[in-house]
Parts: sequence; structure tokens; C-alpha cells
Amino acid sequence: MTVTKQAFSLNFSLLSKFINEEEKNKYTNIISMIHQEMHSPTSKDCDALGWVDLAIKQDQKEIEQMLSVANEIRTKSAVLIVIGIGGSYLGAKAVQDALTPYFSKKSGETEVIYAGQNMSGAYINQLLQYVEDREVYVNVISKSGTTLEPAISFRVIKSYMEKRYGDEIKNRIILTTDPKNGLLRKLAQEEGYRSFEVPAEVGGRFSVLTPVGLFPLAAGGIDIQALLDGAKQATNDLMFSNYKENEAYEYALSRYLLEKKGYIIEIMASFEPSLRNVFEWWKQLFGESEGKDEKGIFPVSVTYTTDLHSIGQYIQAGKRQIFETILHVRNQQEDCTIQLMENNFDQLNFLEDKTFHDINTIAKNSSILAHYDGGVPVIQVEIDKLDEYHLGYLLYFFEKACAMSAYLSGVNPFDQPGVESYKNNIFALLNKPGYESLKEELEERLTEIFD
Repeated sequence: MTVTKQAFSLNFSLLSKFINEEEKNKYTNIISMIHQEMHSPTSKDCDALGWVDLAIKQDQKEIEQMLSVANEIRTKSAVLIVIGIGGSYLGAKAVQDALTPYFSKKSGETEVIYAGQNMSGAYINQLLQYVEDREVYVNVISKSGTTLEPAISFRVIKSYMEKRYGDEIKNRIILTTDPKNGLLRKLAQEEGYRSFEVPAEVGGRFSVLTPVGLFPLAAGGIDIQALLDGAKQATNDLMFSNYKENEAYEYALSRYLLEKKGYIIEIMASFEPSLRNVFEWWKQLFGESEGKDEKGIFPVSVTYTTDLHSIGQYIQAGKRQIFETILHVRNQQEDCTIQLMENNFDQLNFLEDKTFHDINTIAKNSSILAHYDGGVPVIQVEIDKLDEYHLGYLLYFFEKACAMSAYLSGVNPFDQPGVESYKNNIFALLNKPGYESLKEELEERLTEIFD
């Protein structure tokens, strides 16, 4: 079955020998019931479902405020440092990298760079050295303000900004945080920083279409209104409760049925390197939403044709527990054509007048056939072109599909209880007050392991 729209299409035809319509039809009523629950104002998860119609209900006044501050940054600053981790940076970086030229020498453009997504002392030191002779603004993103990686990076960068800019720091640091609660909200109130709100009912990995993603993207010159327009269209297109009319639900159902048959690893692939960080965002979205109670498909990503020369052999002939979702861009705005050469030194004159995109598309089709023949189920997702509108559509599609997929598996898409385990261990071993008893237990266990 192929579902096609002008902007977006999915092809499920290469799943027919792995799952059939009869199997899928058994879930028609279940999916409809989940859909009704997701869209109900009295849903048990209503406090986490604000993203469902976010693009449609987006406050235009808030958009104008973000654009105003973003324009100020683009006028006055060479660099915006965005501090965040997980959903607080992956969405913005995904869109930014997808739409930014691979190599750019443009002067006068504000560069968006990231901190707080790791705990490398070398990274933070080199970042501060990099911006030393450039004008800087900072956007720190965290609902609670207590997540360790961005918190320690903000502490260091805030100190740097205070020394460099003095009282002007109030204009140069913008907070994106919870509307009412958390350390950053308190800081904004006490020290007078400007701030944007993360809607209380939108979790981090679903927040790319809130100020979490929109504000840094606007500062980087991305057309956030077009991004939202694409998401609005996807919201309308994906409102149907029947999976046969809703590509997001058919994708979710196909994944679920493949997992039941032992295909527990999904490889998200593209032949366009600029989509690499879209896949990093996708991995967090699905991995953190589904990976609970010893359930869930393990999300990994590759960039072809590069990775066909590294792990392509395993994909072709390794354990048959993988399936592949290939994201393809139909039309490229920029391309390169192969020219005829008189001496034909490389014996490639047969490629005359073909473009790189032509060859890439043939490589994509060839790989799909080879992997399918090797026993790999393949789903193809296509967008018409790589721009803000189509990325906005794609982001919402994956969000809607992810929620349905998790619900089908019987897990809550919006919590992440497993993440708290390692965080508690870190706080205990770093002597955070209140973790003393856990620290004693962990030190005993570490002694047994390492001594």
C-alpha cells in the first residue's frame, strides 16, 4: 500500500511478505480507541498531550516575541550559545543542521552552537575560547533547571558572561523553562532575565515546536512560521482514527507487528547526510518513549551510501532481527552534474549528464531491493524537498506515530523512569545532600566490582 500526498508519502509495499492486511485489520478498533483517548480533554495523559494540536493552537503573539528577540540577537551578536540536553536541544539542532549549508563562509550571520549536552571539560573550555572575540548571547533551556549537564554548563557560562558583560548580562541571557516552577523560572523572576515558556503539558522530546526549538532556530535564520505551517498540515492530515487513512498510525502499527515477529531493531536510513541529526532527534523520541518494561524497538540510524561501506554487510546478511525505514528527499534544490571527459580515465562516461541526486536515488532503490531480497522489511518515507515546511510535517508525523506506537506496546510514551536510575547514582556519588544512604551502598558495590 502506498499513501501519497503532495508533501509526504509512505510506501509499505515491501512489508507484504512479513505482515498482511488481515493481521493489521485486527487492530483497527484498538487504534481507534487509542486515538480517541489521545484527543480527549479528559485523557489520563492529558497533562502530557499538549503537543497533539500545538501547531494549530500556537500563540501568534508568542511567535512575534520570539522573532523580535531573535532579530535582536541576529543584529547584535555573532554567536548564540544554546544550553540544553536531550529534547532541549536535539530538535533545534536537527532542523538547523538539515537546513544549513555544509560549508558556509557567510559573515554577519549568527552562529548557533550548543553546550550542556555533555560533560566534557575540554568541550566547554574550547567553546569559551572560540567565542572570546565574538559577541555572544545565551539561551538556556530546561524545565526544572536541575538536569546536571546543562546546569553545570550554565553555571560556567553564566560566570563567563558576568565577567565579560557585567550588568548587560540581563539582556544577553534568555531562559526557556517551565511557566511557573523550577530553578530557572525562579532565576528569571529574581534576576530579571527574559524568558520563554515550555508548555507544562509538553515533554522535552515532544517540544521541538515550542520555544525550546523555535527560538534558537529563529535566531539561526530558520523560517519558523514555515516549520509550523508544515506541522499544521500534518496535524490536519493525521487526525483520522483509522490507520488506513492515517500514515502515522499505519507506520506505528507496522512497527508493532514487525516487533512481534522478532524484528526488534529499526534502522532509520537516508542518503542525505544533512539528515543525520534529524535521526538523532528521532532516536531519542522513540527510544525514550518506547523503551520500558523490557519492551520497545531499538532505534539506530545510518547515513548511506557512507554506511553501506561499513555496516552494510551486516544489514544485508547479518541476524534477521532488523527492519529498515528509509527517508528519501524527492527533489534537491542543489545538485551536481557528471560531465563527459575525453580520455574517460575513470571509465565513468556512462554517467554523463546524470546528477549526484540521480545516482543517489538509484543507489537508494538498489539498496532497498538488495536488503529486501536479504530478508529485511523496508518502509520508505518520502518528503518532496528539504525545507522548513516539509521538516515541520515530518517532525509532527514522527511524534504522532511515536505516541501511537508506545500505546500499542502498552507503555506510557511520556515518562522515562529508567533515566532516573543513573541520575540518582550520579548525585549520590557526587555527594548531593539527601543521597547519603545511596552513596554508601554504591561505594560498597563499586569496591566489589573494581577492587
